[in-house]
Amino acid sequence: MKIKGKNYRSVWMENNSIKIIDQTKLPEKFEIIELKNIDEVCDAILTMKVRGAPAIGAAAAFGIAQKAFTSAESDFYANLKKAKTDLLNTRPTAFDLFYAVNKVYKAIMKTDNIKNAKTVGLKEAQKFADENVEACKKIGEYGDELIKNNFRILTHCNAGALATVDFGTALAPIRIAHHNGKNIFVFVDETRPRLQGAKLTAFELSEENIPHAIIADNAAGYFMQKGEIDMVITGADRITANGDAANKIGTYEKAVLAKENNIPFYIAAPISSIDFNCKSGKDIPIEFRDENEIMTFNDIQIAPSKSHAKNPAFDITPAKYITGIITEKGIFKPTEIRKLKEIK
Repeated sequence: MKIKGKNYRSVWMENNSIKIIDQTKLPEKFEIIELKNIDEVCDAILTMKVRGAPAIGAAAAFGIAQKAFTSAESDFYANLKKAKTDLLNTRPTAFDLFYAVNKVYKAIMKTDNIKNAKTVGLKEAQKFADENVEACKKIGEYGDELIKNNFRILTHCNAGALATVDFGTALAPIRIAHHNGKNIFVFVDETRPRLQGAKLTAFELSEENIPHAIIADNAAGYFMQKGEIDMVITGADRITANGDAANKIGTYEKAVLAKENNIPFYIAAPISSIDFNCKSGKDIPIEFRDENEIMTFNDIQIAPSKSHAKNPAFDITPAKYITGIITEKGIFKPTEIRKLKEIK
């Protein structure tokens, strides 16, 4: 992604330290922070300094590789096992986290020599990040084929380069359509309670001069009903074997509204987001976050102090509301998703 004219990834490894763009500071401040150990990696994921399923996966992959590289041989395997457990306990819904951690962990454990295992871990983590970038680029190319000139597109939450390693998932087709000279306009859901759309998606679109407008989450139906939205594209934190998808809270209602208004609704996600061991959305664990994300805004109390809030971070969009799933291997109907199992 380009920020102030310079290319960045959202997460990368440099001299055995992990660098991330602190997403909690955007758009007011652009800040790169360094994660020096596994505790700092876990904290960055928990506090959403790094967020978005593929970006979380990359940060976790680098985290376990970093732990392997810095551990003494005497407690190497014990440290590695604990690091794996700590990372997997950070956020339960996004599947890329589990996919990436297990991928790097297994590669390390298959290596007999600890010295070689340290190198293998770093290579495997970097491979995951690089493959994710290429996957997102392909998602953009396939998704671009769906976007016609003068299309008006709604997206929810942030599924751009910040949420991945680069390019994005839902924003990748939009980026490529814009770069190919198509006249497009993006409706950006604000995405309460953390405002990832208003803060992050709008930031990315602004940096690339892609025409857009931020709308309140509950305004999407208004614009759909008026015929001002031609398609919806969102990302996904986990896709199940039957084609159901977990994504940021509010995605389900956008899919229902799209169906009611005959608007195509697409999910854009890499194959690493598909959990073939999860039969349906009913089996996906949903993360509930602190009620203060709803009760306060910028640390200012906006609700009665005697009230309480419920704050699910994700919801499930059933496959019947999804027109297609855009992956790096092409566009598939939810009923066709099992075809990708052998590829993964």
